[in-house]
Amino acid sequence: MTGRPAPAVLPLSLRARLGPVAALAALVVCVLGVLYTGHREAGGVDRWIVEPTADSVRPPWRRLALAIDFLGEPAGAATLIMAAVAGCLLLRRPRAAVLLVAGAAMTVGTATLLKHLVGRTIHGDGNLSYPSGHTAFFTGLALVVALLATGRFGLGGTAGISLVLAAALVAGAAMGWAQVALGAHYPTDVLGGWCTALAVIPATAWLVDRVADAPRRERR
Repeated sequence: MTGRPAPAVLPLSLRARLGPVAALAALVVCVLGVLYTGHREAGGVDRWIVEPTADSVRPPWRRLALAIDFLGEPAGAATLIMAAVAGCLLLRRPRAAVLLVAGAAMTVGTATLLKHLVGRTIHGDGNLSYPSGHTAFFTGLALVVALLATGRFGLGGTAGISLVLAAALVAGAAMGWAQVALGAHYPTDVLGGWCTALAVIPATAWLVDRVADAPRRERR
């Protein structure tokens, strides 16, 4: 044992920058949730982007959409989390492994709670749609991996926040496209899911660091 503290999952150089991003994302989630509470059809913004149908794409793009969608299903998501946790442990980043599990649970849990509170549906009353849980999960996973990369490579400031936001954008765009293409969600559902991850993951990372560092603070 070296006695060195474990690296923070939310580096100090990123906390001040990600805080406003998380707050703005939370505001967007709330505003969209209020606007679409109880809705059973696409809104004007959704129709402007694409008319939601159950069969928006044809092969080979449909196969690609289904493959991406699988990564947000329970089996696919569990596989991704286990692989990522194993990678964190191999890199000796147990705190990041905790964030992966806690972050995924908090993000999906928040999205699920919001679905029942908002009550927006697509293709039938039983299909709650806002926000997109698939998009929230996949974006959250990308955020955690990006935070791990910023810490491992010592990125901070502009470089660090750029990497984190770029990872979130790519992951959210990929999963969001798949969800809209397959008719599982409206575009605004996808935006809500993306913002859910942007709001939840930084807060969860801060909490993981606070809990992990508590014993060291008490010894001072």
